[in-house]
Amino acid sequence: MTKHLIAPGVMALVLTSTAVTAQQTSYPLTIANCGHTLTFEGPPENTVALGQSTTELLYLLGLGDTVSGTAVWFNPVLPQFEELNDGIERLADNDPSFESVVNKKPDLVTVMYEWHVGPEGIVGTREMFHDVGVPTYVMPTECEKKDNLVGLDGTRSELFSTDQLYKSIAQLSEIYDVQDRGAALIEDLKASESKAIEKASGLSLPDGTSGLFWFSSAEIDTNPFVAGQKGVPAYMMDKLGVENVVTSDEEWPSVGWETLAKADPTFIVIAEMDRRRFPADDIEKKREFLMNDPVAREMAAVKKGRIITIDAHAMSPTVRAIYALDQVADALAGYDLK
Repeated sequence: MTKHLIAPGVMALVLTSTAVTAQQTSYPLTIANCGHTLTFEGPPENTVALGQSTTELLYLLGLGDTVSGTAVWFNPVLPQFEELNDGIERLADNDPSFESVVNKKPDLVTVMYEWHVGPEGIVGTREMFHDVGVPTYVMPTECEKKDNLVGLDGTRSELFSTDQLYKSIAQLSEIYDVQDRGAALIEDLKASESKAIEKASGLSLPDGTSGLFWFSSAEIDTNPFVAGQKGVPAYMMDKLGVENVVTSDEEWPSVGWETLAKADPTFIVIAEMDRRRFPADDIEKKREFLMNDPVAREMAAVKKGRIITIDAHAMSPTVRAIYALDQVADALAGYDLK
C-alpha cells in the first residue's frame, strides 16, 4: 500500500499560534489575479473549490466551514480532513457543470486549473461566472510564467517555483482575513521544503543520473503523458540534481516509449490516483505495462526495480509536491547508484 503524502508540520500546525503574527485584512480588498481584478467587500462565506489543491488549502487555513462544494480530485483527502470533507458536497470527481457550481450560489469559486475556468474553460469561462455575479480566483501557480494555450496542459516560460504556491496561500489568507494562519502555514511549508532540499543535496548522485515522471496515458499502450522541463516534477529533479530525460517545455507532453527507452532514465516516478479518466490512471496498469511492454521493460530503471510511486496530486503545484521531493529523495537514497 502506498503511503499518501502528508505534511508532518502541517499535521501539527496550530493555526492560532502566536509565533507568527499578521495584520488583518482591510476591506474593500482589490487583488490582481491572472489577468482579472477582483474586489472583495468582506471575507467570502460560501465557496466552491474547483480542484483538490484549492480545497485542501482552504482546509489547511481553517476555512472548511466556508466550502459548500468541491470537485476535481485525484487522491484521497489529507487524513486529518476526512470527516470534514465527507460533509461537503462533491459536485464531480472530475469536471462539474457550470450549472452545478452556480447553483451552490457561491460568493467565490477557487480554481486549481485554468483549463476548467479560463479562456477555454470546460466548466466555464471567468466571464461567464462574473456575468452572473460569481467571482473566481485562479491559483497563481496556474497562470504566472505559464501559457495555458500552448500544449495539452500549458507551457511554462520558467521553471516552477514554490514561491507561486506561497503567493496563492498568502492571497487566499488575505481574501478570507486569516493572514495569521496563512503566514503560519507558509512558514511551516518553507521549513519542510528546506529540509527536503537539504536531504536531496546530500545524496551525491553520480553524474548522468536521470529521471522520468509518468502521469498517465490516454490508452495504456500509447504515448504517455510525461513531465516536461519546467513543471513541478522538473522542480523536484532540479533540487535532486538529476537530469530530466524529457526535453519538451510543455507541462505534460506526450512522448513515445521508444524515445523514452532510448534515453534510458535511471529511475521512473509513476503517479497513483483514484481518478479514472484514462486507463493508465490505474497504478497497477502502469506497473503491468512497464514490466511487460517489449520496449519499456528494457529500460534499466524497470530491470533494476527503480520505480517510485507518489500521489498524482504531488505532481501538480500543491503542498504535497514539497513532501514528494522528500519521498523521492528517500527512495533514491535506497538505490545502489554508484
